[in-house]
Amino acid sequence: MKKSSAASAPVIESLSMEERRRLILGLVVEEGRVKTEDLAERFGTSLVTIRSDLNALADSGAIVRTHGGALPPPEGEEVPIEVKQGLHQAEKLRIAIAAAALIADGDTVLLDSGSTTGELAKQVCKLPLQGINVITNALNVAVTLAHTPHVQLVMLGGMLRPDSFSLSGPQAELALNGLRADKLFLGVDSLDPEVGLMTPHLLEAQLNAQMIRVAREVIAVADSSKLLRRNLAVIAKVEEIDRLITDTGADPEIVAALQARGVEVTLV
Repeated sequence: MKKSSAASAPVIESLSMEERRRLILGLVVEEGRVKTEDLAERFGTSLVTIRSDLNALADSGAIVRTHGGALPPPEGEEVPIEVKQGLHQAEKLRIAIAAAALIADGDTVLLDSGSTTGELAKQVCKLPLQGINVITNALNVAVTLAHTPHVQLVMLGGMLRPDSFSLSGPQAELALNGLRADKLFLGVDSLDPEVGLMTPHLLEAQLNAQMIRVAREVIAVADSSKLLRRNLAVIAKVEEIDRLITDTGADPEIVAALQARGVEVTLV
């Protein structure tokens, strides 16, 4: 784990509680471990306030509380989508804009669940198109697109996974069975050139694998923090995707390994 640099960082004051907690979560993810005293100094607030912040983040499942500080969740453990939406926001926005630029009039698009595809849905609303079809298993994506005039929305059924707002299971797979898509935008929790695309949820892995089978072009959208991570269920080998859109923070060795396997990598 990285040694915390919070104590040497400049003091950040006059933040809202929500913004302070988002920044604390980012520090936990980036540094691997944080100390209560360092955070209090960094944010110019009391130990009591920081402990309250850490307890709230722990209650949401975003971090693991420890004596005197906090750690990120164990690898492979799912983080709630409302927490994910606050992480790597700038990177996800750039990825979403680049992905949206690939959508053409008349396309049938499959949008997987996730915080990055949720951001992509917002960009789809802004596209100057006459009409596209969007198939999704994500409640947040469906709500975003529900009143978009140029989108005909197809919602897959199935069992709701509350932490991700996604639907999966036999009902979703049956609904998808008779459909075809021009482009699939696949949000993944983990991507390793050797192992493949991964998710912590078995039923969603099965649905994602079927999404790949029914799509003419498969585009993975994932910020660089997802690269080389491991998770419970393998969706597919990386050779089954056509393109990865990620941010410029991606390790060049990982990018080269993906390109060697025939994946086009777009860095934004």
